[in-house]
Amino acid sequence: MTSIPDTRSSPAPHSPPSFPPGPRQRFPGEIILRLRKDILGYLTHLIREHGDAVSFRGTGARFFVFNDPDAIRDVLVTRDDCFIKGPALQRAKETLGEGLLTSEGDFHRRQRRLAQPAFHPSRVATYAAAMAGIAQRSAEGWHDGQRMELHDEMMKVTLRIVCKTLFDAEVESDLDAIGKAMDIAVGMFTRTMTPWGPLLNKLPLPSNFRFKRARRRLFETIDRFIREHRESGDRGDLLSVLIRARDTEGDNGQMSQSLLRDESYTIFSAGHETTANALTFALYLLGRNPEAEAALHAELDRVLAGRAPTVEDVENLAYTRMVLAEAMRLYPPAWALGREAKQDVEVGGWHVPAGSVVLISQWVTHRDPRWYPQPEKFDPLRWTPEERAKRPRWSYYPFGGGSRQCIGESFAWIEAILVLATLAQKWRFELLDSAALTVFPTITLRPKNGLPVVLRERK
Repeated sequence: MTSIPDTRSSPAPHSPPSFPPGPRQRFPGEIILRLRKDILGYLTHLIREHGDAVSFRGTGARFFVFNDPDAIRDVLVTRDDCFIKGPALQRAKETLGEGLLTSEGDFHRRQRRLAQPAFHPSRVATYAAAMAGIAQRSAEGWHDGQRMELHDEMMKVTLRIVCKTLFDAEVESDLDAIGKAMDIAVGMFTRTMTPWGPLLNKLPLPSNFRFKRARRRLFETIDRFIREHRESGDRGDLLSVLIRARDTEGDNGQMSQSLLRDESYTIFSAGHETTANALTFALYLLGRNPEAEAALHAELDRVLAGRAPTVEDVENLAYTRMVLAEAMRLYPPAWALGREAKQDVEVGGWHVPAGSVVLISQWVTHRDPRWYPQPEKFDPLRWTPEERAKRPRWSYYPFGGGSRQCIGESFAWIEAILVLATLAQKWRFELLDSAALTVFPTITLRPKNGLPVVLRERK
C-alpha cells in the first residue's frame, strides 16, 4: 500500500473559515458516482491523494473525510453532541425503524438506558455456555472433506446463537427462511447510500416486493417471540430484560410494542451479521496464513486440551482474541461511519459548517501504514499489549466510540472468541482455489460471492 502523506495541517489561528483540500469535479455528481462505484477504493484514494482531511461538494451538501485519530476522536467523542447520524442511516429508518442504530438525541439516550442492562458483561457471560454449545453442535455435524460455503455457515451459527440468547428460541426449522430474509434486508441498505434511494424505494420494483416480503417475515417472527415472552414471563434471556426494562431517569415507562420490535430487529440483524462477518474473515485469513493458524491451534491445545471452551477461558485465549482483532483491522464489519453536523463545529482544527456530512472510515484508518507497517499483512502479534501501546487510541475503532459505541461489543467479543475457539479446535478450513475474496460494503462489510472451503479434521 502506498504511504499516506502526512498532511495534517490546519488553518492558521484567527484565519477565516477554510476547507481542507479535495478533488475537483469534472461534472456535477462525479464524486458521488465514484464513491458509488468503489467506495472503499475511492475513500482510500482521497486520503492518499489529499491527506488526513479532505473536503468536496457532493449532492446538496459539503462532505468531509477525516482520517487523523485526533479528528476521529472529535467526531465520535469530544464533538459528539454536534452531530446526528449521516444521511444513509437517516434514510435507513424506513427499513430499520427507530432502533438504537437510527434514533437520535434524548430518545436514543432513553432507549440505550433501557437496553443497557441486557448487554451488561455479567449478563452476557451467562450466555457463554449456549454460544459454545451451539458452535460445538455445528462442528460435530460436519465431516472430514466436506465442502461448504464459509460465510453461509457462519451466518447460520451466529443466527442460532442470537435467537437462543436474545429470544430463547430454537429456529432450526426456520433457519434458512430467516437467513434468506436477513440477506435481502441487509442488501437493501445499499440504496440508503445514494441520494436517489428513497425514490427507488417507492417504485414498483421486484427488489422492493422482495424486501417487503422479507421484512414482513422477520417482523412476524420477532412479534411471535415478544408475544410468547409476554405470556410466559421472564426466561432469563436478553429479550426478557428489554421487556421488563423501565426508564428510571425519565417517565419510568417501558418500551412500546413497536419500539420493542424495532430494537429487537436492530439487535437481531446487527447481532448475528457483524459477528458472522468477523468470523468469516478470521477463518479466511487463517487459511491463507499457516503460521498464524498453527499458533492459534497451539494455544487452543494448551488452554482447552480438547474440551469445550467456557467463559472462564476467554481471558486465557489471548492469541484467539488477537486473531479476531487483526481480522477486524483488515476487514472491519463496520467499515465507515457517517455524521451530519447539526451546527458549525471544529473537527481536527477545521471548520465544518452546519449541514455538512462527515465520513470517517475504519477501512482506511485501519490500513494506515503510519500505525500498521505492512498494512496488508495479516499479523495477530500487532495486538500484544506492547504493540498496542505504540499506536494512537483512535487508530482502531471497529465498534465505533462515544455515546453511540456498539452496545453489543462485549457480547460480540465473547461470542466470537468462543465460536472461533470451538470450531478451530476441531477443524481446519482449507480454502479452495476459487476462494477469491471480494468484499461487499453495505451496512456491514461482508464477502460478496461467498468463500468455498473444504473441512479438514485436526487429528
